[in-house]
Amino acid sequence: MGQQDIPCQAMAAQPAGGQKPQKPFHIVTPVLESLSLSKAAGTKVFMKMENVQPSGSFKIRGIGHLCQAAARKGCRHFVCSSGGNAGLAAALAARELAVPITVVVPSSSGPTAVHKLQELGATVEVYGKVWDDANSRAQELAKTEGWVIIPPFDHPLVWEGHASLVRELKDALEDKPGAIVVAVGGGGLLAGVVAGLQQVGWQDVPVIAAETLGAHSFHEALKAGRLVTLPDITSVATCLGAKTVAARALECARECQVISQVVQDEEAVRAVQQFLDEERALVEPACGAPLAVLYSGRLQRLQSEGRLPSPLRPVLLVVCGGSNIHTGRLRALQSQLGLR
Repeated sequence: MGQQDIPCQAMAAQPAGGQKPQKPFHIVTPVLESLSLSKAAGTKVFMKMENVQPSGSFKIRGIGHLCQAAARKGCRHFVCSSGGNAGLAAALAARELAVPITVVVPSSSGPTAVHKLQELGATVEVYGKVWDDANSRAQELAKTEGWVIIPPFDHPLVWEGHASLVRELKDALEDKPGAIVVAVGGGGLLAGVVAGLQQVGWQDVPVIAAETLGAHSFHEALKAGRLVTLPDITSVATCLGAKTVAARALECARECQVISQVVQDEEAVRAVQQFLDEERALVEPACGAPLAVLYSGRLQRLQSEGRLPSPLRPVLLVVCGGSNIHTGRLRALQSQLGLR
């Protein structure tokens, strides 16, 4: 799905006619130093704690921004396809804007995401096995007059909203980081981070893009030099599960230094447990992917390969969060992967 498919694509980011700009739905999140991650990575690591956003993840930044713009255009009903977190962000924004919303999720999202969406007042439809299936259904629903698709990652206003994360980093950090570590699913966060880096003059900061094997559509696209569609999503990190990454993500890799790193599911889930033990925060396996990059020594390997400088300025990890996790689910994943 490209941005050309989306109605209201010309929506202005700011209100017209001198109206007061709407207050965003996201909050300014803390930037905290992690002693344990710093020890594992061999350099100081700061965490941008997006897991404390009102919707549970960074998604509220971009999706909230897009929903506000759509509501100003008079759109009467939102429809969003989601693995869970984009839908939660859209449902939260819809509730604040008093606009009805239908969220289409794949069966891989599980009951936790469905329940949380319903609690926010969304109409939820479970369709297909993976996000791509749910997205096809959402595109059909969006043909209804007055309904507008809220894409989970592939829209310029989503990227613009996510860029606020980097502007906050510019205010919080004494100097630009040596690298920024992010998770990549569809590529919306990566596109937003790169947009933010360009806005604040940090475009020379390398971005380490982490995925799990079986949801590694960005890695395959980077390798091929063109968009690649995975045959299926086989990773337990279902929120990284876009079979084809956004075209903009590939463009970002041509504009900035983007280093792709793919971790195993087992590494991601182990990282989730370690992060819970050490930082007292429970995140999804999708967020476990960038954590695993730091816990596993991959940063030092990139330095030894000359792909990152040595010594390295402090590294910034985006703790993207995720609401489709609880202790029971973590134990189930550990059992499934033979980690218990």
